[in-house]
Amino acid sequence: MSENTDLKELKRRMDGATAAFKSDIASLRTGRASANILDPVTVEAYGSRMPLNQVSNITVPEPRMLAVSVWDKSMVSAVERAIRESNLGLNPIIDGQNLRIPLPELNEERRRSLVKVAHEYAEKAKVAIRHVRRDGMDGLKKAEKDGDIGQDESRSLSERVQKMTDDTISDIDRLLVDKEKEIMQV
Repeated sequence: MSENTDLKELKRRMDGATAAFKSDIASLRTGRASANILDPVTVEAYGSRMPLNQVSNITVPEPRMLAVSVWDKSMVSAVERAIRESNLGLNPIIDGQNLRIPLPELNEERRRSLVKVAHEYAEKAKVAIRHVRRDGMDGLKKAEKDGDIGQDESRSLSERVQKMTDDTISDIDRLLVDKEKEIMQV
């Protein structure tokens, strides 16, 4: 096991979890409607889970309204259900093969609900980062057991993996605090 390649791979995977978190919280809009709001929504379609944008077209006809044009008429109810169950607090209105989604006013209750969703996204990212750390630590233990690296090197690399994990989780926490402030600003 090459130490640099392994640590670079772990860092890449942790950065991937951070990028996914950034994408998730970017979808939590506090002002105007944006098609990105629906990015985390997945639909049960054709026997598997698919992103909403792979079964429909999403537009923003008005500042407080989204329109979803479903390509396959048989998928309309599945899309509507997926949007309702997405924890985004959206209630789509079916209009034939289209769905209109009015965005609720951001009252105090709605803002708190968005903060809860942001915390869920942060926890999901932290879990992913911890999984990467576990994989790295397991790889180090195996390499030490196989005699590829010594105990001192294993301990040193373990400390570096833990530091990488701590730094990445603190980045997630910082991003979460910033998003929370953005959401709660009146």
